[in-house]
Amino acid sequence: MKQCFFAVDLGATSGRTILGTFTPEGLEMEDVNRFPNRLIETGGHFYWDIYELYRHIIEGLKIVAQKGDVEITSIGIDTWGVDFVCVGEDGGFLRQPYSYRDPHTAGAPDAFFEKVARKQVYEWTGIQVMNFNSLFQLDTLRRNGDSALAAADKLLFIPDALSYMLTGEKVTEYTIASTAQLVNAKTRKLENALLRELGLTENNFGRFVYPGEKIGTLTKEVQRMTGLGEIPVIAVAGHDTASAVASVPAMNPDFAYLSSGTWSLMGVETESPVITEETESLNFTNEGGVNGTIRLLKNICGMWLLERCRAAWGETSYPELISEANASEPFRSLINPDDALFANPADMEQAIKTYCSDSHQPVPQTRGQIVRCIFESLALRYRQVLDNLRTLSPHPIDTLHVIGGGSRNDLLNQWTADAVGIPVVAGPSEATAIGNIMIQALAAGTAKDIASMRQLINRSISLETFYPEDAEVWDTAYLHFKQVTMNH
Repeated sequence: MKQCFFAVDLGATSGRTILGTFTPEGLEMEDVNRFPNRLIETGGHFYWDIYELYRHIIEGLKIVAQKGDVEITSIGIDTWGVDFVCVGEDGGFLRQPYSYRDPHTAGAPDAFFEKVARKQVYEWTGIQVMNFNSLFQLDTLRRNGDSALAAADKLLFIPDALSYMLTGEKVTEYTIASTAQLVNAKTRKLENALLRELGLTENNFGRFVYPGEKIGTLTKEVQRMTGLGEIPVIAVAGHDTASAVASVPAMNPDFAYLSSGTWSLMGVETESPVITEETESLNFTNEGGVNGTIRLLKNICGMWLLERCRAAWGETSYPELISEANASEPFRSLINPDDALFANPADMEQAIKTYCSDSHQPVPQTRGQIVRCIFESLALRYRQVLDNLRTLSPHPIDTLHVIGGGSRNDLLNQWTADAVGIPVVAGPSEATAIGNIMIQALAAGTAKDIASMRQLINRSISLETFYPEDAEVWDTAYLHFKQVTMNH
């Protein structure tokens, strides 16, 4: 029987389940099932379909159970951050969870900071202010007299809600909770002063667990439905970025990472939170990592820009768009990818054109020009954030590791290396799933520590290194980028 780890990896647009096996050659991974994760818009709100996600997980477990030659050692679930489910006293979900893209939190931080000073919130949590953080979602629900929150006995973050559906055990996993802006960065526990402002206590959350702890085992119901036995469900790094960063194949600590997907997250690993006036003014975040680390990072809008354009272009293939971008004129138009204009526009292509027009630049006309504008702007934005990280990081930054789906984009990787001026190591593209599996392996005793796991990944996965070129051209473009984005 082959011993495997079952990883559930859910993103904001799609999800999948994966089997991971360690062999003498390294880590082998096999997709079990892939599925879309679609927002439901009704009654003026955007919801996730938690039951549909659960159904797909059960389907994946059934497929593995029918294989016959595979034994699942454990199960781990990672998802996007901040969103949560309200659970009633009888254990049932009170409604589908709101999505962080729901417009109800517009202006929510300012409303909360009238009660607790912004500076105080940042001193406690070290988390960047984004209107969809759970802290502001909860405060908004409370101000709006939300019936599900009023009746809630427990609040479960998305990965914890799904593990509850599998095990019947309610937990709050540290890395996912840290995205909520409710965890004290120094004590690594929920901050009671913030909970009080929301009318909540620690009892409104599940048992607090850290990556590698066991949540529970599959319920009799799930065992019957899937044909599996009492398999343990492990709290991995429930936040997908924390799982992804765990798998960075770095051979020494002097690196920054760029987790590149719908969102780009750029940061460094530190032993303790970095909470200063500078990190606050630059809106850097201190999220929980594995093995007691902190992920000092910045959220950057990533492939969201291109994904939204592609949806309107009839799903044109990436290679086609990349070759059109490569053939277009360099640095014709640049945007700030993090401008509020791009948060959730009805028409992303039009939003990009509007930005260029408003900032007195040539308006991109062709698909190639749009894609080139997106990629060059992202590469230059990465440089801007990396420049800030260099001043904040406790160690030097010699290499940038690009992980996640975006690591397969050779053109963007080369431009990123050109922009940032240090080597870019691309891979693994399956970083989140690998990190999820690694933490399960550590919990099972198959692996001894994160450093040795990283070395194993470095040996067993093909990585590509991109070296900086055209330094002067990119330096000039960077000055132009700063000018354009500062004045907009």
